[in-house]
Amino acid sequence: MAGRFFLKALLDTCTFLWLVRGDEALTARAREVITDSANEIYLSPVSAWEIGVKYSLGKLSLPTEPSIFVPRETRRHRLHSWPLQEAAALVASGLPQHHKDPFDRLLIGQALVDGLTLLTPDPLIKPYAVTILW
Repeated sequence: MAGRFFLKALLDTCTFLWLVRGDEALTARAREVITDSANEIYLSPVSAWEIGVKYSLGKLSLPTEPSIFVPRETRRHRLHSWPLQEAAALVASGLPQHHKDPFDRLLIGQALVDGLTLLTPDPLIKPYAVTILW
């Protein structure tokens, strides 16, 4: 298929939430990548954990509990789960301290170790040697 580009991409947690909510913060380019059936789009258990933590602290409002919300929306948007490997956690722990958020650091580790493109608007991730699309 000339002109088609196959991509394996990992969603940042905010990207997942914007997708689910139909938020205009999700760029047309990111939406196109996510909805293109030629691409494989993944959600990390790290994002599920982040959503659960923020929900339990009252920092994130959801229509239902994360244990229902995340799997339902993952299925609805035809996303796949990308496992967190020990190597990614170790890489994340050794990253320079440009970004201190442990959730984002783990997502960066996954993207680096597993060769994934990270779909994120987060400017603090740019200093890392990870492929970003936004």
